[in-house]
Amino acid sequence: MVKMRKEIYLDCAATTKTYDEVVKAMNEILSEEYGNPSSVHAMGEKAAKIMNSAREKLAKEINAKAHEIIFTSGATESNNIALRNVDFGKGKNKIIISSIEHPSIEETARFLERERKFKIVRVPVDKSGVINLDFLKKEIDERTALVSIMHVNNIIGSIQPIDQIGKLCKDRGVLFHTDAVQSFGKLNIDVRKMNLGMLSASGHKIGGPKGIGLIYVKEGLNLKPWTFGGGQEKGIRSGTENVSGIVGFAKALDVQKRIDKNKIKKVRDMLAESIIDIGGKLNSSGEGIYNIIHASFKGIDSDNLVQWLSQRRIYVSAGSACENKKKSEDNTLKAIGLSHEQINGSIRFSLSEKVNEKDVDFIIGEIGLILKKLKV
Repeated sequence: MVKMRKEIYLDCAATTKTYDEVVKAMNEILSEEYGNPSSVHAMGEKAAKIMNSAREKLAKEINAKAHEIIFTSGATESNNIALRNVDFGKGKNKIIISSIEHPSIEETARFLERERKFKIVRVPVDKSGVINLDFLKKEIDERTALVSIMHVNNIIGSIQPIDQIGKLCKDRGVLFHTDAVQSFGKLNIDVRKMNLGMLSASGHKIGGPKGIGLIYVKEGLNLKPWTFGGGQEKGIRSGTENVSGIVGFAKALDVQKRIDKNKIKKVRDMLAESIIDIGGKLNSSGEGIYNIIHASFKGIDSDNLVQWLSQRRIYVSAGSACENKKKSEDNTLKAIGLSHEQINGSIRFSLSEKVNEKDVDFIIGEIGLILKKLKV
């Protein structure tokens, strides 16, 4: 019998394997505690209690209050709510985002620009993907309705100075939202110290299930109903709550908090150094999130490289078949100054705690071999 190679998954910024503990916790809800949390009988009341216990745990992670957490289907929905569903007030028709936002922010901003005549301003970034704070300061004015800057970029892993942005927005009296999909459960977040009015997060980026996310909405902020119906989630998002998904999200956070981040960073740094050794160019900064590397290989088509590695059970990302997402990725890489050739030969590696130093040796050995074969 031929022994299969170990599967090495390096696409955790796209999604993660659901932890076994999460699956177990969800199965208990699906098979035993399946009541509707809106029902007034004992099973419904127990489901509501379980759901709200998970809500409290997720809120505590960002120093929010439980009633400030609204459950959604994921961060794409949360980001849409943040940009499209707030009552900004008369004369507020300007939204400021970064030039490297996720498509769920960028495409929503384009919709508002096209359909609702909002002015959208995109803050430039430096070569490491960090925004220009001076530019942001100059752009915030009396017409500014919202500043939405992602915490950690999903392509290159750059970390934005959320504390400084939050202070600036507070001083100017402007609402501040962040897409924290890549940082929730990984970096320290305090919505009060960071002066955040809204925050988006998703379960499947931290070992939780797909189809569940949240939006933190600071108490006192006026959100219009996103969906109409039974009035669940404070009347903002009506519909029976996904209790098993919510429980899975909270359980994933428990597991995520036990992960040795320094171990992942050590392996990431080893991989980064090895990429340089075989002639690759790092596009991500060592100061970015501890589990993401973005690199370019000269003379290589990244899609071919991904397929070669996939045949060896090494799974990385070169973008998406989705045109809008691919466009957003290209915009991010152009924003940090990459050439067309560097973009076409670029790969993202996003690690979990399962990847070790022996895996790095294997990955680099395979990339080295493939580079020789795929050189164009």
